[in-house]
Amino acid sequence: MQPSSFRFALVLSALAVSSFLPLATAQHTPTAQQLAGIAKDNARHFGDDPDDPGPLAKDLSPSTSPKDVAAAMRKVADWQLQRSQPYFDRIWTWSVLYSGFVAAADALDEPRYRNAMEAVGRKYNWELRSHLPDADDQSIGQTYLELYLRKKDPAMMLPTQKELDALIAAPRLSNIPNKEIAWWWCDALFMAPPVWARMYKATGDGKYLAYLDEEWERTANRLYDTKEHLYARDASYFTRTEANGKKMFWSRGNGWVMGGLIRTLRYLPQGDPKRAFYVEQLREMAARVAELQGADGLWRAGMLDSQSYDQPEVSGSALFTYALAAGVNDGLLDRKKYTPVIRGAWAGMIHHVYADGRLGCVQQTGAEPAPFKASASYTYGVGAFLLAGSEVLHLQGQ
Repeated sequence: MQPSSFRFALVLSALAVSSFLPLATAQHTPTAQQLAGIAKDNARHFGDDPDDPGPLAKDLSPSTSPKDVAAAMRKVADWQLQRSQPYFDRIWTWSVLYSGFVAAADALDEPRYRNAMEAVGRKYNWELRSHLPDADDQSIGQTYLELYLRKKDPAMMLPTQKELDALIAAPRLSNIPNKEIAWWWCDALFMAPPVWARMYKATGDGKYLAYLDEEWERTANRLYDTKEHLYARDASYFTRTEANGKKMFWSRGNGWVMGGLIRTLRYLPQGDPKRAFYVEQLREMAARVAELQGADGLWRAGMLDSQSYDQPEVSGSALFTYALAAGVNDGLLDRKKYTPVIRGAWAGMIHHVYADGRLGCVQQTGAEPAPFKASASYTYGVGAFLLAGSEVLHLQGQ
């Protein structure tokens, strides 16, 4: 058996053993502040974390065959769409889900998901969530612009363009400690740069790429750890450590970055002077992330202290899976090296899908590793899962 095949076999063995055990609850007890945050997320219909989510799905396969991946995607997407559509909004927690629905619509040739996204755009007149929006409030522009590029209806694009033009003209630096730059937190690299890259694709105007390249470089210079090849969540985490004394690197935060790299590179011209920088950073992060993969194929919320976290975190794991699979599909990452990592991660995530389609083990909103229930399911985690599935579905040479 080849080393890569052996690694995947180990993941399946770990999943087989764990299938006879109840899904663990988080090791640490949530603080009062964390419980209040969970309650707020639930009240805003981002998701929930019931004490009894019902049984795990028994009709899904951990295989990465197109048929099996499509079945899992449909099960999760249909569950999420049915329960969430009445509450669709423009905040980032929803826009990540919308990106997943658009990807699923294309991958599965399922117009229902795309039609639902077009309905969101019409509901909000294709406008972003705020004027001079931060990265989070820009994020829904990814969906607007992907739909525009399909239909070429200017109404879908012009309001976003107006806001991006205003941002270019506005001051970009502030005096707020740890927030001096536009994209001061690593999550922003998923939320904003893909919007700017898509606007370039829509208009052909290089000013959008110039802004993107300049701001990403500022964020990388500040937050990217060139030894660990991981991003600090923001400058306030430079001195934060895990229980084992190692630096605190949040899996979802780094998943945001890797997902943002892929979603930016796909709309970046081959001749862009910063393209090689993005590709190299993707490769460096991919290699480090692969080293940190758990025996169950997934990643813990705290990346350098897996022993302190007794269950995986699925939203970060899904973002890693998406970026790795897309990187392989696009010829940016080595297929032989990363395919077993991707297959193991997909199999691990399938183990956290419930019979009704709920995707569990998704940490609530936050900025660092935190306790959560095995049943916890939130919109952005589903969006990341659908993005991952859309790439695993097309993974060749499995």
